[in-house]
Amino acid sequence: MKNRVILVLALLACTEAASEVIRARAYIFKAVEGQIPTELIGTIDFDQSGSFLKLNGSVSGLAAGKHGFHIHEKGDTGNGCLSAGSHYNPHKLSHGAPDDSNRHIGDLGNIESPVSKYLILMIQASGDTAISVSDSLASLSGQYSIIGRSVVIHEKTDDLGRGNSDQSKTTGNAGARLACGTIGTFPFPT
Repeated sequence: MKNRVILVLALLACTEAASEVIRARAYIFKAVEGQIPTELIGTIDFDQSGSFLKLNGSVSGLAAGKHGFHIHEKGDTGNGCLSAGSHYNPHKLSHGAPDDSNRHIGDLGNIESPVSKYLILMIQASGDTAISVSDSLASLSGQYSIIGRSVVIHEKTDDLGRGNSDQSKTTGNAGARLACGTIGTFPFPT
């Protein structure tokens, strides 16, 4: 029930008209094939500081290694996060790295889960994965605001558009969707 309340709040936040949003949050849920995610695994806060958007938070339960990290076009996290649509790309550019001039607004590169110091020989869930990203294209306000869209964490490393397959220039070959959450202007604890 609590997760459904959060989802309703996220949808309400999407319809909220605001001229200058400076803070937002995404509650991150583990993807479940064919279903709306309900297992909360993390939180990401979005803070607008001038032309830079800062993302800070953590998620749990990711396998050790790098994971593609993107803003997707829709705030719908259903169907195992597939309903979030494609990477947010209103300018119809190729997929790229966060510091490329030709890239999707939603291309935020990779986050990295550390290898557990207790299980060096096995790659498995490594506890919390810290997220600390700054971006100069994504924004919480204006014509291309990301409010009401989704943040998605992928299974594999994003190749940043530098791979040899057709999918490199659209998805970065980042693989399946492991987790997602709708970006909204939730009430923040004081």
